[in-house]
This record gives sequence, structure tokens and C-alpha cells, in this order.
Amino acid sequence: MQVLPVDVRRHLVELAAAVLGELAPGDVPAVLARVRAFAPARRPRAGAGPLAVALDREPAFRHHVAAAWRALHPELAADLDEGAVPGAADPELALAGVYLLRPDGWPELAATLERAVDETRQAEAAKESDAEARAELAAALREADGLRTLLAHERERLTALEEELAGARREARRLRSDADRARAQARTALEQVAADRERLQAEADRQAAAAQEAQDAARRAQEQVAASRRAEREGRSLADTRLRLLLDTVVDAASGLRRELALPPADVRPADLIGATAAAPPRGTPAPPVQGRDAQDPAILAQLLALPQVHLVVDGYNVTKSGYGGLPLVDQRRRLVDTLVALAARTGAEITCCFDGAEVDSAAAWRSRGVRVMFSDPGTTADDLVRRLVRAEPPGRPVVVVSSDGEVVRGVRAAGARAVPAQALLRLLAR
Repeated sequence: MQVLPVDVRRHLVELAAAVLGELAPGDVPAVLARVRAFAPARRPRAGAGPLAVALDREPAFRHHVAAAWRALHPELAADLDEGAVPGAADPELALAGVYLLRPDGWPELAATLERAVDETRQAEAAKESDAEARAELAAALREADGLRTLLAHERERLTALEEELAGARREARRLRSDADRARAQARTALEQVAADRERLQAEADRQAAAAQEAQDAARRAQEQVAASRRAEREGRSLADTRLRLLLDTVVDAASGLRRELALPPADVRPADLIGATAAAPPRGTPAPPVQGRDAQDPAILAQLLALPQVHLVVDGYNVTKSGYGGLPLVDQRRRLVDTLVALAARTGAEITCCFDGAEVDSAAAWRSRGVRVMFSDPGTTADDLVRRLVRAEPPGRPVVVVSSDGEVVRGVRAAGARAVPAQALLRLLAR
């Protein structure tokens, strides 16, 4: 799966798990066969990896999930089909829809939405940081207000004491004519008042210093808020520039490779280009036989059919005459092709069935619901056609030939294909 934000990936996996439980068995991709057997609540957790791979590599399964998403968000899906994203749309939800629906130009639209998701998250983080700084500033301002209130209270006390001192002085002047005792009492009172005044002055100075410190702290907090905002703007600008440069590099590289190769989509298989008399180049090194197991075990064939991009080539009359040779040839062909259609639907493998063309009036090739049926030309046999089909495949692609004819088996193994006897296919089809 394309690298997506964690929340978007989780949303897609949960939706895919729900859709997987509603699919018909024939529509379930092979990679999700085990995941479908999980309990519904366990599928999104235990099957997250296979579900993500299936969404990325199985178009049919992704279409089912996209249909479910479209049913949940019809208006947003209609906008995405036109390549537009409403301004009020949740970017994470819109990114999930773009990944599933894949409208024209969806990679660029997905990249834009990913940047929108990142910017939303950065903005939320910036808001949280700004809120914390504002809270600290508010606390500092409240503390400064408290210190100012305390300073005002102390100043009121100082004023009261000064008024009291003035009264004492007036009393001293009135008592100046008193005896030495009265003078001594007056001197003592004056000294006490002076001491109190010094103490109060010192306290006032301390409170003023504390108020100044509070103001300095408030100013530093404001500077930190401003610095935080500048750092946020600079960080976002750098991240946007780096991401844009990386995106331009990838897009230019992909465009150059596409122009250089000029390859159309691969919608034709080698077997579609092989005629009854066409020649094919040698394919590759011989394939080793399966050791240590019964060659007629259908489990071996089932494992081979599970390989990616496997091509199953069937020697038609060799199989039908081993299983139901008493039927007329037309019924043999019909019965074998019908069972191969079911096998193709179940495994997704490419299947080609070859018959001798001398037994039919019209030897033209045809398809039956995913199974290619071919006939040899007069003068050639189905064995020759099977060998040509094997040689036409590119080296490295898994090719499996079903035949009990020893000459056919030796020929296809020499060309690099796997050979299994007819009974293995008959047993697998009878399951």
C-alpha cells in the first residue's frame, strides 16, 4: 500500500475488513482467504497487513471496498470522481476516498491531501504550543497583578504610619515643655518610628523588585511565544520545500522512464499470440520434478496454482479419457471446460485447454468465462500445441502442464515447465 498517514491506513483496513466479511467466497482474493476466517472483530488487527496488500494489489477487491466507501460518503465520492475536493472536507477522509476510487490524476491529488493532513496536524500542534505559552503568560500576569496589589497594600500601610508619625511629632511638640521623662519618651518614640519606617521602606523596595521581576518574566514569556511562532513558520516552510522537491524528483523520473520505454498496458498474454502452427523460441532450463511426494496428490497442483501469474496448460483428451472416456468427445470437452471454469474462478490462474483439432469441424480458438480453449491444426496434435504454448512463455513465469503422456511430460520439463499427471487435476476438480 502506498505510504499513508496512520489514521487513513487504519480507516481503510477497518472498512476492508468489514467488506471482506460480506463478499461471496468466489470474490475473496487468495491472499485474504485466511483473514476471512477470522472473527469480524479480529480481522482489522490480525489481518491488517494482508488487507493493506490486497487493497494495493487486488483491483477487484479494492473496487468492492470503494463501493462500500462510496455508499457511506456519496457526495464526497461524486466530487472526487470529478477530481475536486471540497474545501470543508476532512482531508484524511478525502485521502482515503482518493486512494480507493483512484480518479484521473489521483497520485497528485493524494499527495496534495497528504500535505493537507500534515499541515492540519502541524497547525493543531502549533495551537497546542501557543495555548500553553498563553497559559504561562496569563499565570505570570496574574502573579504580577498579585504583587502589584500587595505593593499597594504596603504603600497604604506606609502612608498610615507616616500619618501616625506626624501625629507623634505634633504630640512631641506639645509635650516639649514636659520633664526629661517626657523628652525621653518622645525620643524613644521617634527612634521606634524611624526603625519602622526603614523596615517598611525596605519591604517596599523588595516588593518593587519582585514586581519588576514579574514584569521581566511576562516579557520573556511574550518573547518565547513570538519565537515559537517564528520557528513554526520557518519549520513549515522548510518541510513544504523539501516535500515539493522530493515530489518533483519522483514525478520527473517516472515521466522520463515512461517516455523512454513507451510501453502500453500488458493486456495480451503469450498464449493469445500462439497459433496452431506458430513457432516459439526456447523457454529456459528444465524444471526439476517434485521429489518425495505422490505426483497424483492434488495438493501439489493446488500449491502450484497458488503461485502468482501461474499459467495452467491442460492436455484435454489425455485428462478426459483418464476420467470419463466413455462419454462422446463433445461431452468430454464440455465437462472438462465447465470444471476448469470453476477452477479459474476459484484460483484466478490463467488456464488454457488444448484438444486435437482433427476431431472437430471448426478448430477456431475460443474462451469460456476465463478458460482459453485451443485446437490443433490438421497434421499436428494437441501435444505439439502444448509444447509450443510452454515455449512461448517468458523464462521465470510459472507454467504447469497437466498430462500423463510421457513424451509430453519430458518435452515440457525440458522447456522449464512443471508437469503433473491427469489424475491430480481430476482429484482436484472432484473436491
